[in-house]
Amino acid sequence: MTGRAKRTVWLTLLIAAAMVGAAPASALPKHEAPIPAATVALMQARRTNPAAPILMRVYKKESELEVWKRTTGGRYVHLKTFPICRWSGELGPKKQMGDRQAPEGFYVVTPKQMNPNSSYHLSFDIGFPNAYDRAHGATGSHLMVHGSCTSAGCFAMTDKAVEEIYALAREAFRGGQQAIQFQSFPFRMTAENLAKYRSDRHIAFWRQLKQGSDWFEATGEEPLVEVSGGRYAFKASSPEKEALAQARHAEEMKRIATLIEEGSVALRTAYADGGQHPSFRLLMRQGAPLGEVSRPEALAFAGRDIVVTPARRKKPACHGAPECATETASGASQPPVLATAAPALADAPSVGVSPPSGELSVFAALPLASGLFLPATLAGSVHILPPALVPARPIVTAQN
Repeated sequence: MTGRAKRTVWLTLLIAAAMVGAAPASALPKHEAPIPAATVALMQARRTNPAAPILMRVYKKESELEVWKRTTGGRYVHLKTFPICRWSGELGPKKQMGDRQAPEGFYVVTPKQMNPNSSYHLSFDIGFPNAYDRAHGATGSHLMVHGSCTSAGCFAMTDKAVEEIYALAREAFRGGQQAIQFQSFPFRMTAENLAKYRSDRHIAFWRQLKQGSDWFEATGEEPLVEVSGGRYAFKASSPEKEALAQARHAEEMKRIATLIEEGSVALRTAYADGGQHPSFRLLMRQGAPLGEVSRPEALAFAGRDIVVTPARRKKPACHGAPECATETASGASQPPVLATAAPALADAPSVGVSPPSGELSVFAALPLASGLFLPATLAGSVHILPPALVPARPIVTAQN
């Protein structure tokens, strides 16, 4: 072959290679679909890039999957939220093979768990069962994030959504990430939700997940997860970040206790068989091609909240609290009536509201004890009793 012929062959090969490199996304195999340009632009705005590590978080009740990216500063930031097209089971961890439960817990996804040849468009195994699941005798396998909108224990997306999630994981692995942490929760792990679900049989387990969630949100880094004595345990990467995580968790626990004390409602949520993001319901009614939606009839009964303990109004703590006010039957707030004398004298007054009329009564011996403050105007009737009938201790009550 002459030199000119060789140059022609090489030029032809270079042109062919360039044409392959410039091939449209539709010509690429599905597992090589590029990250959408809008998502790459979003990464740049978040000070990250396609090769940076990612972390995933799933919330079953809200039917959402979040992708978080690590920034150049080392902290994870929220990148995108993908609506889940279908998940099965109910709130709570997976226990055994065949229970159709989508798992809850802290899992790990490695490159070998990525499946470009999935029967459900694309998929990756989330790593169930983990050490916690095995410690509690849980059984099952092949719990995935995949396409096709059908679930028997998996988190099913639309094909378009799973292509983008798959691409985000693929590029993070190619950038050097060894394993992706996959956090799966029953709902967003707020203090309000933990108080709301306090009567659920899974609450002790969910409090463990709450701790891991607090570690992540306080530090901006994936928590170091261990299983000890059949329980999740979490650590941060440094004493400083560990202190941040501990402080955050303590504040959240205090907030939960306050909400319960104040009488927040207690619920449980019943599912016929899992749920899906509300954005898909109208699309289903309109006949949009979501994929092979499993058990669509069950979705009509998804997420019914059942009240276990009704919400109640907290009664004001009137014992010595200057800001406390009584309330009349008409609902009007009245100034407090306080006995300010410290000793429980025999001639100390008792003040109360007599239900159901809301009539204010003051029981006192004559003369009134020194140190007693009474407003100039009192709603209702004032009764003065002889000393023999006066209670031994002052009592201040308020009935709502």
